[in-house]
Amino acid sequence: MGTSILEKRKLIDKTAPNRSTSIINGTSSNILNWDDVRFSWAYPKYKRMLANFWTPFEINMSQDIKQFPSLSEDEQNAFLKIIGLLALLDSIQTDYAGKVADYLTDSSLNAIMIILAQQEVIHNHSYSYVLSSIVTKQKQDEVFEFWRTEPILQQRNDFVTDGYKAFANEPNVENLLKSIVNDVILEGLFFYSGFAFFYNLARNQKMVATSTMINYINRDEHLHVDFFVKIFKEVLKEYPEYDTDELGRYVESSFLKATELEIEWARHIIGNKIDGVLLSDLEDYIKFYANIRCNQLGYDKPFPAIRNNPLRWIKAYEEVDFGKSDFFEQKSRQYTKVNYVDNGFDEL
Repeated sequence: MGTSILEKRKLIDKTAPNRSTSIINGTSSNILNWDDVRFSWAYPKYKRMLANFWTPFEINMSQDIKQFPSLSEDEQNAFLKIIGLLALLDSIQTDYAGKVADYLTDSSLNAIMIILAQQEVIHNHSYSYVLSSIVTKQKQDEVFEFWRTEPILQQRNDFVTDGYKAFANEPNVENLLKSIVNDVILEGLFFYSGFAFFYNLARNQKMVATSTMINYINRDEHLHVDFFVKIFKEVLKEYPEYDTDELGRYVESSFLKATELEIEWARHIIGNKIDGVLLSDLEDYIKFYANIRCNQLGYDKPFPAIRNNPLRWIKAYEEVDFGKSDFFEQKSRQYTKVNYVDNGFDEL
């Protein structure tokens, strides 16, 4: 099987239809008409991502500013190092999204990817916003340097970025598919022990504003994972020769290694030092999400013995819906102002 090189989408093509002929390496005028797009799921995904729009400025940090000094030393250390990790991952993600967008022939998917990248920028801004609220500028700078000095972080980061680099350096179908597997690991697994830490603080009425922000990020990442999974499946549908046993083995081995790295990080940063989170439950929670993500991609669960989420309390904080209910302050934050049929503009 040859490896198909990816061609960048043309800025404009007068000879091509508006509706793309393929998700990659197809032809398209690059003119976006939402009523004439290749994939029926694209417009609902676009609407859903718009409905999630938020900015850090909306969140009042005054209570967290007062509470942070009263956290235990272990809690403060975990809080800052997890924020540092998230900042690194979302910085990488912003750039990766742009690189993938260049090769998506379909203009609607390119548009969604641009929104996705914007959301990653907002996530990164939120980490600066939190840190500038609770610690000095010097400490904030230290947090944004953790990725250079923490060996466990470097292992995790290299695991994902090596796959991204392979695609950036040699953009072909195989490397695109493998990089999407890495993306699903980054956005759908590597964030989740960190999210659990913040949600545990919130259920103990600690750092609620930060946890509210994490909830919004969690919702975005849920949509991002689903979007990349759809791209993965559409590419395989149009290029079935790449749907091989070798790819299946890559998915399985990648998730097994990623789970090992995430558990190692959880032991290092949380361990049994944080009240309310048993390390054994957190490890099973990580395996539980590895199962979910592999299933989403269309592959068997790597940890078939893990059938249930061991952190049942977390569902109240992870819940993803179309609107923006604030689980911590119980305020309605519904931005969806009109009800209209998907891909129709009659009721605007």
